[in-house]
Amino acid sequence: MDVRDAGKRSRREFLKLAGAAAAGAMLAGRPLAAPAQGKLKIGIIGAGRIGGTLGGHWARAGHEVLLSARSLDPVRKLAAEIGRGARAGTPREAAAFGEVVLVSVPYSALPQVGKDYAAELKGKIVLDTCNPIPRRDGEMAAAARAKGTGVASPEFLPGVRLVRAFNSVSYRALRSEAHRAGEKVGIPLAGDDPEALQVAQRLVRDAGFDPVVVGGLSRAIEFDTGQPAYGKALTARELRKILKIGS
Repeated sequence: MDVRDAGKRSRREFLKLAGAAAAGAMLAGRPLAAPAQGKLKIGIIGAGRIGGTLGGHWARAGHEVLLSARSLDPVRKLAAEIGRGARAGTPREAAAFGEVVLVSVPYSALPQVGKDYAAELKGKIVLDTCNPIPRRDGEMAAAARAKGTGVASPEFLPGVRLVRAFNSVSYRALRSEAHRAGEKVGIPLAGDDPEALQVAQRLVRDAGFDPVVVGGLSRAIEFDTGQPAYGKALTARELRKILKIGS
């Protein structure tokens, strides 16, 4: 066997192994990881102030975005305003479309989202922006705040690769401070899946902000509603100081 034959054999073996790994991932019910480079397909369930704003940022960054809400007319209008890279659909279509799915709904709606779209969301990276507000969401929100959203949200969205993200900064700051000069606004992230956290960091940067990985989901409580890091457009440096994490 000459060198060229050996090279061809090595390549065939590599492709065979890669194919087997991909098949194994799919048989296990887990989608292949979102690509490290290039555009992503992002489904947005709840394209309101936060979801709609981020959808616009990501479409302008070159990603494909499917915006959804309970009523299609507003998201059709928003998709038309954003233009290239954005379109509208139902929440189920957004859940099925996205390699990554952003969920931005009232916290009391999370259990229904998890139930209705369980098959479409299974194994996917899900960015959860939802904040429990007892006066709006009732007793379930009080319980979620007590245990922390990083513990509560996975109970409502089982089987996903969850990252808490974009919950601590107002939609006004998300609109006005994206890609600003100098130190960018920091976005705290918490998740237990390393790949999901990598993708979340990339999307934070693509939206024009600076990602700050706080730790696993159990640490999401540190930037939940009412905590010192919540509700402020802080830089990454300021966030790290408040949250007592290294650079």
